[in-house]
Amino acid sequence: MIGRTRAVTAVALSFALALPVVAASTASAAPQPSALAAAAPPVSAAPADVAASPLQLPSPTGEYGVGSSVFHLVDRSRTDPWKPGAGARELMLTLHYPAARPGPGRPTPYATTAETGLLVKGLGIEAAVPAAQLSATRTHSRPDARPARGSHPLIVLSPGFSVSRYTLTNLAEDLASRGYLVASLDHAYESFGISVPGGRTLTCLACDALGDGGVSGSVVTATRAGDVSFVLDRLTGRHPIWRYADMIDKKRIGMAGHSIGGASAASTMLADRRVGAGINMDGAFWDTLPSTGLGGRPFMMLGTDEHRPGGHDKTWDREWPTLGGWKRWLTVAGSEHFTFSDSPAIEEHFGLPQPPLPARRAIDITRTYVAAFFDEHLRGIPQPVLAGPTAGNPEVRFENP
Repeated sequence: MIGRTRAVTAVALSFALALPVVAASTASAAPQPSALAAAAPPVSAAPADVAASPLQLPSPTGEYGVGSSVFHLVDRSRTDPWKPGAGARELMLTLHYPAARPGPGRPTPYATTAETGLLVKGLGIEAAVPAAQLSATRTHSRPDARPARGSHPLIVLSPGFSVSRYTLTNLAEDLASRGYLVASLDHAYESFGISVPGGRTLTCLACDALGDGGVSGSVVTATRAGDVSFVLDRLTGRHPIWRYADMIDKKRIGMAGHSIGGASAASTMLADRRVGAGINMDGAFWDTLPSTGLGGRPFMMLGTDEHRPGGHDKTWDREWPTLGGWKRWLTVAGSEHFTFSDSPAIEEHFGLPQPPLPARRAIDITRTYVAAFFDEHLRGIPQPVLAGPTAGNPEVRFENP
């Protein structure tokens, strides 16, 4: 996350974006986070008035209120690749869902201060973004609010490498307000910090494994594919973890992810036929698709100019011809890697340098195209915005290599 502090955020991006290109061309290891952070320009402290007022995420645009429930899951059938001694794979899951009404009480917390403290420290922006202030960000969901009636499609969201599921909260809440169940995952030891029950915090062991250990990013995508399949089992199996699991339409499941989470959407679709549609938001592909692609299931790539045809990351050029069935390759002018997360709102609130694309437009574009994709492919509702360029979204380019 955070826009123009990109030299710092290469801590995460080198693994999720540039590393496949580096590996293909030089076979060298990723730059170490400390070296990347040292190369970044200093980030000045936030103004006192900004630090004193909490950020409120943009309001959801759908007709429903939004509820949320949090789950701690342990998959004892798998050994965690980043900490084999742990004995099992742990996950944190936030389920946002359409609620009958917003409900009373305080909104769902954005994150713990322990989590945001590790995030801002890891990104080198703690002077500009106080951890306590970021964790106090106001959301629009209510804990365990009464769900709306009916059966609804399920969307899984996977965050970028080194950041957590809460960085996709504005998108999750918006999709839930539009009638989707949204399962946002935190993958153990793949972020700067995840708070889990028992007062524990899991830190980014995978950062060291990929940086110094030379482990391939394909281990991340394969692990996340296993995570998603486990979560689908726990949400839709015979003994679901959520009391309202009968709301889930098991035949309409999609997945979207940011950065390596987006690459993991394709990897998950290869491994699990239950996921019927996927979106990669600005993530390099670590896995090479088979000649049969994704078996005709729809897939959309939504990214920055670095992911244009012939751009810096060659993996989109490589995988595009293999994708069969419905597909789109969209790039957004003026965007940066974290445009597709909560970062635009955070940058604007805390006075951080911002990319050319204004924060409000960044959020609107991401919400519009992600929702349109799932409306068309999980609900069968044609979306003109996906048919080609539109006057209302001049920043979005339809690439046809």
